[in-house]
Amino acid sequence: MSHLTQPRLLLVDDEPAFRSLASRWLSDSGYTVETAADIASAREVVKHFDADLMLLDLSLPPTFDPMTTLAAVPEFASRPVIILTGHGDRELALEAIRQGAWDFLAKPIDPDMLAVVVRRALSKHQLEKELLQLKRGLGKEQALSRLIGASPSMEAIRALVQRIAATDVRVLVTGPSGTGKEVISRALHDLSQRASGPFISVHCGAIPADLLESELFGHTKGAFTGADRERPGLLKLADGGTLFLDEIGEMPLPMQVKLLRVLQEGTFYPVGGRELQHINVRLVSATNAHLLDKVAEGSFREDLYYRIKGVTIETRALSERPEDIPQLLRYFLDQWQVKMNMPAPSPSAEALDWFISRPWPGNVRELRSTLESVAAISQGRVITMEDIALLHPQSRSRSVAAPDSQDQSLEAQVRALEIRLLSQALQDCDGNRTHAALQLGLSRQGLLKKMERYGLD
Repeated sequence: MSHLTQPRLLLVDDEPAFRSLASRWLSDSGYTVETAADIASAREVVKHFDADLMLLDLSLPPTFDPMTTLAAVPEFASRPVIILTGHGDRELALEAIRQGAWDFLAKPIDPDMLAVVVRRALSKHQLEKELLQLKRGLGKEQALSRLIGASPSMEAIRALVQRIAATDVRVLVTGPSGTGKEVISRALHDLSQRASGPFISVHCGAIPADLLESELFGHTKGAFTGADRERPGLLKLADGGTLFLDEIGEMPLPMQVKLLRVLQEGTFYPVGGRELQHINVRLVSATNAHLLDKVAEGSFREDLYYRIKGVTIETRALSERPEDIPQLLRYFLDQWQVKMNMPAPSPSAEALDWFISRPWPGNVRELRSTLESVAAISQGRVITMEDIALLHPQSRSRSVAAPDSQDQSLEAQVRALEIRLLSQALQDCDGNRTHAALQLGLSRQGLLKKMERYGLD
């Protein structure tokens, strides 16, 4: 309902005199009114007249059966439906509400009461719509906020996700294990037009090959030994939403052929079934393998590769983007604090240097696990090197000046060094940014920009 246009009302009643009288009342109150004499006519009207509210008489032709009319309420319930009836029946009123009606008025209708009920319903419905839009907006912000990092690669991923999320283009997310491929895939779903639909995740390598077909396609009762009931597959469960195929490079070749057919036609047969199933899903795939190498060696079908790749999003190893580590640490500590219901410790400058300089072969997944373990044994408000050394004794002999940089590029090492120097200066100056900037030979604004870039408090 727009505040700049008159609210639109649809009045459905089989009595011409009442339609005329009530239309005049409502028009005089500032509403645009259309009328219909039965449910069939109402369906035709709403095709060209998107009513903001509907007034529906219970006793309508051809059956004049209130229960028949009530059964039609759900199809109109995207707007408030106010039931009008000459029957002062409390059970009918309750049934109307159960079917999705907004309110209930008994005839004869009092014009002042009608005006109050209509105005209240429209106002409340408008508030609910605005609240829903606000929640959707917050949901989109939260989806993007989970794509954490200040590195150029993460900024590029966020920009690309924002641009393609609203489309139905197929997406292939590639990169090393533990770099957040499923987080990216879920963000694509949460930002899409399908956000209210299901997000179904399938790990293609975790399901045994002989079970994968029935897991994906479902099966009928008696399709094989142990199939004691019909069971829908994950493809059907994803209908109307997003299907995420994780580690698709591990899918067996026979299954690849069947998946290709689904992607081409949008249809499939359950195992043991003869009834064709139709689905409408957005496909997002992920892999840590080089699929073109697998195509060359014959373990992945070339035609399937070009079906799934659509837009490719490539994630980077954490060792290539050390500037993302401070933001990731802060995010995981915030989550840890909520989970444990206790204040989360913060890493000291020396501890932060240790986290930044490690190669993290398990990437973000390993970083999170290590941080949570160290936070759990930390005795104070600060994570110290002593805390880290209890779980990682080799860190005792580490030289802060000589980080383990064997897996980092020169550019990554330079960024990591800059983070360490900033963190150390802030610690030396007890968090005083003006003094820290002077110590580093930077302007205060220059220091603030670098702190924002690297997610340093």
